[in-house]
Amino acid sequence: MSKIDHTKISHIFPLTVFKTKLGLKDEEREILIKEIYIQEKQSKNKIKDKSWTGDQQGFEFLFLNKKFDQLFSLISAQIKEYAITLGLNPKKIDFYYQRAWATLTTKDQNIAIHSHTQSHITFAYYLKKNKDDGKLIFHNEHNPNEIARGAFSGNLTSAELVNPNYSNASKVSFSPELDDIIIFPSKTLHSTLSNKSAEDRISISGDISIVAKNSENLEILLTPINKWKKF
Repeated sequence: MSKIDHTKISHIFPLTVFKTKLGLKDEEREILIKEIYIQEKQSKNKIKDKSWTGDQQGFEFLFLNKKFDQLFSLISAQIKEYAITLGLNPKKIDFYYQRAWATLTTKDQNIAIHSHTQSHITFAYYLKKNKDDGKLIFHNEHNPNEIARGAFSGNLTSAELVNPNYSNASKVSFSPELDDIIIFPSKTLHSTLSNKSAEDRISISGDISIVAKNSENLEILLTPINKWKKF
């Protein structure tokens, strides 16, 4: 097999996914885990055999819960670091938590493929996690290198017509660990693999909208909310 001359290849237009540890203390973690189990028990619309998601049970504003103040303080700092990584100037932008909720996934449950199109930035923080309880999957919706429709998402790989590599990946998996936060554009399609552990996985997810502090001469981004008029 001939080697590829990588000096002839340029990978452009990357999806940037930000991952780091938050450093939440164990005693703080236990308080939040306990609170989430209380919310789950209080829920009246649980769906059998599906992950419990607090945003569908009336618990979609965790950032208003005082018990979560320290967690969201840590998250806020990393959201701004992510914005800087993308080249945005956080001094010119206001960040708004739009909603935030817990997800509790038990054995053999998973989260189906979806995106968060109503917001700009989404995060997932792993409050309770072990290595066997399901990976986070990002899906390549546009497949810019797919020169024949379906070539990278169909059965050509099993037919040995396509050799999986960086240029034709239709999805990429992450293996988050306890205390990891993963931040990405809300429009990105994502899902999880099934939890194969006997232990619950608990994650905290949230959606963030960014607003221009000053919209003068700007045609993009939301304008300052204090200038809006309700009718």
